[in-house]
Amino acid sequence: MTRRTLIRQGWIVSVDPQVGDLRQGDLLIEDGRIAAIAPQLTVEDAEQLDARGMIVLPGFVDTHRHTWQTCVRHRYADIDPQIYFAEMLGAKGAAFRAEDVYAGTLLGAVSALDGGITTMMDWSHVQNSPEHSDAAVQALRDAGLRAVFGHGWPLVEGASWMFDSQRGHPQDIRRLRREFFSSDDQLLTLAMAARGPEMARREVWLDDLRLARELGLRSSIHMGAYARNAPIRAIAQMHAEGALGPDLTFVHCCFCGRDEIAMMADAGVTASLGVHCEMNAQGIGDIPFDRLLAAGIRPSLSGDTETKCAGDMFTQMRHAFAYYRSWMGGGHSRVPDAPATLTLRDVLEFATLAGARATGLDHKTGSLTPGKQADIVLIRGDDLNLTPVSDAVGAVVLAAHPGNVDTVFVAGRAVKRAGRLLHIDVEALRRRSRASQAHVLELPA
Repeated sequence: MTRRTLIRQGWIVSVDPQVGDLRQGDLLIEDGRIAAIAPQLTVEDAEQLDARGMIVLPGFVDTHRHTWQTCVRHRYADIDPQIYFAEMLGAKGAAFRAEDVYAGTLLGAVSALDGGITTMMDWSHVQNSPEHSDAAVQALRDAGLRAVFGHGWPLVEGASWMFDSQRGHPQDIRRLRREFFSSDDQLLTLAMAARGPEMARREVWLDDLRLARELGLRSSIHMGAYARNAPIRAIAQMHAEGALGPDLTFVHCCFCGRDEIAMMADAGVTASLGVHCEMNAQGIGDIPFDRLLAAGIRPSLSGDTETKCAGDMFTQMRHAFAYYRSWMGGGHSRVPDAPATLTLRDVLEFATLAGARATGLDHKTGSLTPGKQADIVLIRGDDLNLTPVSDAVGAVVLAAHPGNVDTVFVAGRAVKRAGRLLHIDVEALRRRSRASQAHVLELPA
């Protein structure tokens, strides 16, 4: 029997120029996909969802989240960022058990869903054993969101993986591809969280990319964060080897040169910016919004790590909008052909459709387009911090927060209704998260 849900008379913000926005409109979900959008639809045998007073928009897409770290939230924002690297990517990361990876990944993924993020690239560089990888995959599955599992490297003997490394990407990625990700037409897909020239020797990072491409996987690579990486000119190295391509997403790019950004654009490489964390991480460099936009790259947004920033997409959008307008308005840009300003709609696109492109999922999600899967968020426009809504995009980007998220659909399945998660025992999740944090930080249980 066909499963139908009719979302009635919401303020529809489609992020699809062909569909546009409807101040009052109906949206039909049929068998997990968006079947129709119109000012009014007459549909029999459909569940009716009254969306009057609500803003209806595509689910947000987070393109870079170290979700395994979620149980150590907010610990590292107020101290030297090098302490984060020394601890989380050092002894503490090496001591993570598979159950800690599960707890952090589940908490982060469920929190993302609660705030309207329906797709997330889980950048998981804690592959201390095959069991750690399996725990992360299981957590993403249990959370119920659309996710790309970014398989990284171990933190046991971490220096040998991260500094001039001679160690190739863990071959366990082949098992994961075979056992869990044999199809790309499922809610969970696989990618490589790769290292690139800033962390590995030439023959190693080249072999890693060959492996990802052999397996048909996208790769995401940190680039140009902190001044120490500027002289490496990693993007230029990859360009010289003919290794750039549209299956790559580069994260941060703060110290990458304009010529390197142009190389990215020419090769179709996408970008991910963790705006809130980049602003909090002293020394990471200027956020390259102006350089990316001048080259024609529409960046995606990410929560990066909740050890240093807020993970919700509302925070990323709000900071992106304010940062760019302040940066350009204050005369800080050295890029003469960068756009003079950003619009609110630009930023919403970064958080949705640009993210879908950066994860290779724009054929499935990122906009409210008939035929795409129904990843949909409803925000209560009647809440006191938003009412009366005069501009739906402005309300979402400037003022909304996770508490305003009323309803969330992933592939047509409701995972949140009336402000309540439907499939998660939240109190059990809290207990599991506290126990994991106590172990990682060596606190009394």
